[in-house]
This record gives sequence, C-alpha cells and structure tokens, in this order.
Amino acid sequence: TMVTQPVPQPKIHSPEEYLAIEREAEFKSEYLNGEIYALAGGSPKHSIITVNVTAIVALQLRGKPCMAFSNDMKVRTRGDALYAYPDLTVVYEEPVFHDRHQDVLLNPAVIIEVLSPSTEADDRGKKFAQYQRIESLTDYLLVAQEEPRIDHFVRQPGNRWLLTAVSGMEARLAIASIGCTLLLAEVYDKAFPTA
Repeated sequence: TMVTQPVPQPKIHSPEEYLAIEREAEFKSEYLNGEIYALAGGSPKHSIITVNVTAIVALQLRGKPCMAFSNDMKVRTRGDALYAYPDLTVVYEEPVFHDRHQDVLLNPAVIIEVLSPSTEADDRGKKFAQYQRIESLTDYLLVAQEEPRIDHFVRQPGNRWLLTAVSGMEARLAIASIGCTLLLAEVYDKAFPTA
C-alpha cells in the first residue's frame, strides 16, 4: 500500500492575530481568508511607476475633498476577509479607520495597483473579488508594468463593473469620480529604457 503524506494545512489566523503580528513585523504581509502572505519587494520598474502615479494623482487632488494614501496604508474589506496594501488609495472627504492605530482604511474610493508578474492573477481575481465588497469603492485600476496599459474598472448600478482598457504612450485615462486624468506618457516616464 502506498503511504501518502498529509498535505500541511496553512495556519488560519484571526484578523486580530494578523494585525498584532503585522504591527510588530519588519516586513509587510497581507491577509486573505485567515492566511497571511508575505509581500515581495517591488522591482525598480514597479517602484518608478508607483511613484509616478502617486505624484500625478496627489497633484491633481490638491484643493479637492480627497486624500491619497501610499502603500504603507492597509485597506480592509467587509467581513474582515482581506487586509491588503494597495499601491495607492484615494478616500473622499474623511478617512474612516478600523481602530485607534489608524493604519487600516475602511472607506477607499479609488484603489490603484501596479501589477507584478507574481501578483497579477490575485489582483485580477481573489483580491478584486474582495475589493468589490467595499461599498465606498467606485474605481479599481490595474497598471501594467511590462507595457503602457491600464485597466480601469468602474462600479455601475447593481454592483456591476465596467472595464475600460487604455494602452500606448499617447493614451490618457480619466478617473471621473475624483476628477483626475492619467497621461500614460507621465505614468510610464523613465519606466522603459529608451532605445
């Protein structure tokens, strides 16, 4: 008879355990349905694109009742299923926090993720499915790293999401809900070596 080894089961943590661990940790981890996932460091290209997008959005939010948060701020979905660090989060009016630590946002309006090969499937799949449960969220943007391309999902009535994809350095993308426009030439400035 063949002896099969039991498959090790992942340790399931409560959201409280995750937050206690995360607040002491040296490296960032995200939380999904009880499991904790270490975040890998970003590539130089990921970093350049994230800084570009942050600068563009932050500048256009001046004088508006919106606030932008960097990827040091966690976002929580309804039911505590996901705690994640989006690359950029925008909140309307006042931010609402999970607790007195003020390190977990509950009311993001816009979430922008710069894709990495290792995270793209989750950003499009499991994570997006969770983000859709956040009632305040109106826009979800996935910014490609390998080519100038942005996928922009906008919430429609009946909790449907409309996808607009733009690509090419001449393209532009309007985020109507916060009155921002992304020019892909600016988003990808210095991201691709010039021939």
